[in-house]
Amino acid sequence: MSTPQDDLLQKRKQHVPQGPFNITPAFIREARGAIMIDVNGRELIDFAGGIGVLNVGHCHPKVVAAIKDQAEKYIHTCFHVVMYDPYVELASRLDGLAPGDFPKMTMFANSGAEAVENAVKAARYAKQRPAVIAFENAFHGRTLLTMTLTSKVKPYKLGFGPFAPEVYRMPFAYCYRCPFGLKYPACEVACADYLEDFFISNVAAESTAALIVEPIQGEGGFITPPPEYFTKLQKICQKYDIALIADEVQSGAGRTGKFFAIEHWGVAPDLITCAKSLAAGMPLSAVIGRQEIINAPHVGGLGGTYAGNPISCRAALAVLEILLADGLLERARRLGDILQARFSDLQQRHEIIGDVRGKGPMLALELVKDRETKKPATDEAKKLVQRCYDKGLVLLSCGNFSNVIRTLMPFVITDDQLERGLAILEEALHEIEKA
Repeated sequence: MSTPQDDLLQKRKQHVPQGPFNITPAFIREARGAIMIDVNGRELIDFAGGIGVLNVGHCHPKVVAAIKDQAEKYIHTCFHVVMYDPYVELASRLDGLAPGDFPKMTMFANSGAEAVENAVKAARYAKQRPAVIAFENAFHGRTLLTMTLTSKVKPYKLGFGPFAPEVYRMPFAYCYRCPFGLKYPACEVACADYLEDFFISNVAAESTAALIVEPIQGEGGFITPPPEYFTKLQKICQKYDIALIADEVQSGAGRTGKFFAIEHWGVAPDLITCAKSLAAGMPLSAVIGRQEIINAPHVGGLGGTYAGNPISCRAALAVLEILLADGLLERARRLGDILQARFSDLQQRHEIIGDVRGKGPMLALELVKDRETKKPATDEAKKLVQRCYDKGLVLLSCGNFSNVIRTLMPFVITDDQLERGLAILEEALHEIEKA
């Protein structure tokens, strides 16, 4: 006898193309906090958070109340036609939260990819230069430009060319798999200094409008640079008048225990993109940046019909209240401490864990077949995700080799739910190693 989930899966296969990938076969019925209930009534602990979208949890009461209140007033006017206060108020709040002692402005779009596109547009316009430098292992979106900026070919780029011009890619600070074959700290962060050489052999500094970088690479494997990295990059960018863009689509809105992850490095980027958890599941993204850059494009040069929808803006204002006024950002930091201690312990007891990295509760385990060779344990990571799902835990893999397990659980997860999830993870790890 078929279940409700079986029926929906069959309907999905009939009416939805295969392109939109599904990590689990589950269909959701309802969700609260860090728990999802599927249509068969099965409870799932959420360590995925809608791919980093639900830092404040599923259906937080303050977010739901803000959405309901706004929906009863007006749903859409298009900010370009009739303006509204939630857009301006949220822009003002984000201007104040972004690092840097200089005048800032904020504009809104719908998705992380749109934010990246607009950040690059503003930088190119302000600098009057065409080139953009991105990094290996980077992920910036699925539109033509952001797909070009993205590093991993399959599944994101395969068959979708030709790509956008004037995009150049250099190695990132992947200390566990150093592209230069060096060791930190003896390397003196040569991967950052390499930018000067990159201008000689790849693209001239005088042609470069922007360098775009994730403080912690998301889809690339939660790769986390050493303390000196961004300071060095920023100095080189300032030397050549190149805009430094921090893509905080996944790492922002408190994911690392600070509102913006780049704060961990004490650097103030020229532009910051933010999305995902900014509005707790409502479609909203932002570009926050130096006034002279983001305000450079002519009137009508930036925007979009749905950009900065009032319901999404109200949801985001509620998120800021929850994170900052209600103390959830502090809970995120405590959660990060717990996870760091547990993952370090897991690494000591499970040979398959080659590296533990990240900031705050944005942490990852890189799985390897052998710690000496560091051969990626891709199949094992896939099996681990499946076994965890079978046991009631939803988590995600990432990385160029799809061998990295990442944590994106809501910060509102209870201690009991967290403990149950971690117990499932360790049990599945033990089973994978024994197989």
